[in-house]
Amino acid sequence: MKAKCLTISYLTKASYASLNGGDKEADNISSIKKIQMSDGKEYPYKSSQAIRRDLREQLAVLGETLSETETAKQDKGAATTQGKPQQFIDDDLFGFMQADKETVKRTSPVRVSPLIALEPYRGELDFATNYMGVKAGGNPNIFESEIHSGFYRGTILIELDRVGVADANNYELKLTNDEKKRRISVLLDVIQTLWGVGRQSRFLADISPKFICGAMLTVKNPIFLECLTTTSDGMVNIPLLESTVNDFNNVVKAWVLGERKGFFKNDLEQALPMGEAFAKMKLWLDEVY
Repeated sequence: MKAKCLTISYLTKASYASLNGGDKEADNISSIKKIQMSDGKEYPYKSSQAIRRDLREQLAVLGETLSETETAKQDKGAATTQGKPQQFIDDDLFGFMQADKETVKRTSPVRVSPLIALEPYRGELDFATNYMGVKAGGNPNIFESEIHSGFYRGTILIELDRVGVADANNYELKLTNDEKKRRISVLLDVIQTLWGVGRQSRFLADISPKFICGAMLTVKNPIFLECLTTTSDGMVNIPLLESTVNDFNNVVKAWVLGERKGFFKNDLEQALPMGEAFAKMKLWLDEVY
């Protein structure tokens, strides 16, 4: 059976970060987004919407022409892209919706999870002072920002059978296999070099993968989404990943582990260097297209 998806779960680490702002601010404290887990603790996360923006921006950095944003055609409508997936890679990979007399919509074939911390928020704050208005006779503005340090886990699933293929008859999209493969290869380059565009002026962070587990499946399922974890000594739980692959053995056509060699306490024999792991996933595309 032909492969239908490529799923990649990855770990990154932030030593001193404030990845995504929350909407709760009090007493001049800029919060970060957090979710309360079953253990009662709060875990920071970067939203999937923010990750999708990062992916789009990195496409442009790598030389791809993006679909320019257009104002809404209806009153109080949301701005949208041009909705031309045949021409623009981001309209193809990330979808769009144009609401007019006739709604033109494409569901994104690239599915993205939030980037969620594996370690809880510890109440740490960065103290800062804004002196911009002092020379004009104003008072310095004192403020604080929530910060966090630890491992973060994210997952991206690519629907291989939908990239370059229209899911409605009111827009044009019919790519050659070579162009489908090229666009997914570029997306893999984006994932490998992922960089967050928000909150980087004072909190520069590298969210590119330091460990990945990728698989090509004949079904659509992010099999590693909840199974990529770390041990108490900061190592990847490899037995859980191997058990996951065994459980899905009948639908996994290929899988790979990759790591930034020298990043973890001990290098894993089962994992390729990161560049080789991404190169291997690109070779999988030859079997699909």
